[in-house]
Amino acid sequence: MKIATYNVNGVNGRLPVLLRWLDESKPDVVCLQELKAPQEKFPEQAIKNAGYNCIWHGQKSWNGVAILSRKHAIEEVCRALPGDPEDLHSRYIEAKIDGITIGCLYLPNGNPAPGPKFDYKLAWFKRLTAHAKDLLSRDEPTILTGDYNVMPTELDVYKPEKWVDDALFRPEVREAFHTLVAQGWTDALRKLHPDEKIYTFWDYFRNAFGRDAGLRIDHFLLSNHFDKKLKGAGVDKYVRGWEKSSDHAPVWIEIK
Repeated sequence: MKIATYNVNGVNGRLPVLLRWLDESKPDVVCLQELKAPQEKFPEQAIKNAGYNCIWHGQKSWNGVAILSRKHAIEEVCRALPGDPEDLHSRYIEAKIDGITIGCLYLPNGNPAPGPKFDYKLAWFKRLTAHAKDLLSRDEPTILTGDYNVMPTELDVYKPEKWVDDALFRPEVREAFHTLVAQGWTDALRKLHPDEKIYTFWDYFRNAFGRDAGLRIDHFLLSNHFDKKLKGAGVDKYVRGWEKSSDHAPVWIEIK
């Protein structure tokens, strides 16, 4: 089974790119973030015509998450991260597909830091960590994937010295990510590529993609049920080079 995550940065504006990638790559399950579309404007029919069932939680202009499945039915579990009923951001959706619990997340950016947006990011991280602990306690195959908006180590960022005060790289955020992983999750890309420079995001400015001045902020965290089943993991970097592409590239894993 091939599972992918992709921050599309506007599902309708990037729809030709998304459909082209789906046709070429043919992942079995896809988690999308940053739909930037209200619920009724999600391109459901185009996705279905491409061969995918889908569930989504949209939001006008911002955020938005979706899960697509090519072969298996999608059993929706929830469409909000537990812990704050007043949080109206569409940043989390969870489903069961072929016996696997899949959480698709779009963690807040948090800039400028310090400030209210950074506080919201840390609070969201705490809620995610609490929910992740609950998921692990159920002892079921589980995957948490999406745009975490954090570079865990200096290996995950081009010129880390320039990012020390950014909300994606501040010590509090990196510590929150490591605390989450320490519950018993496996960072899939790092398990298979422990020392490689791997990026998943390149800014539109200053020829960042051409210079390979990127960040690794899209992650797959796997429960221990996949310790011997993870067979591949990578980034479809070439998609970032397509015309009118997202500033993220699709990230994928293959499990037996």
